[in-house]
Amino acid sequence: MYKNILLPTDGSALSQVAIDNGLRFAKAVGAKVTGIYVMVERQPESFEDYAPVDVKAPNLDAVAKQEAEKYLKIIADRAQTMGVPCQIHSMKHASPHQAIITMATQTGCDLIIMASHGKKGITGELVGSETARVITNCKIPVLVYR
Repeated sequence: MYKNILLPTDGSALSQVAIDNGLRFAKAVGAKVTGIYVMVERQPESFEDYAPVDVKAPNLDAVAKQEAEKYLKIIADRAQTMGVPCQIHSMKHASPHQAIITMATQTGCDLIIMASHGKKGITGELVGSETARVITNCKIPVLVYR
C-alpha cells in the first residue's frame, strides 16, 4: 500500500499528534517515514531597519536550525523506538507548503500525514493554511489530523 510517508512538523502539539499517529500507521502498513521541518526564509533587513544601531539582530538561521534539529529528533527517536525506518530533513524555503511538496516528491513519498491548525475567521482568510495549500497543490494523498 504505502511505502514512504512524509511527516511534516512545526513542533506544535497538534503536529506531534499527527506524527504519533503517522508513525503508528507506518508501522501497521510496513512503511518508512520521512520527517521534514521547514525553516521559513526571513527577510534579513526587517530587524536591522528598525533596531537601534547598537542592537545586533538575532541569528535567525541558527535559531531555526536548532528548532529543526529539536523537532526532527523527536520524530527520529519515536520512529526508532517503534522500529519504523526513518529519514529526517530540514529545508529552508519561503513557502512551507512548497517545501513539503518538494520534499515529498524528491524522497518518493506516497502519502503525507500532517496536522491542520484549523485557523478560522479573518486569521484563516488572511494567513491561510499551509495544510490547505499542500492539499490544493499536491498530487500525493494527504491525511490531515485536526
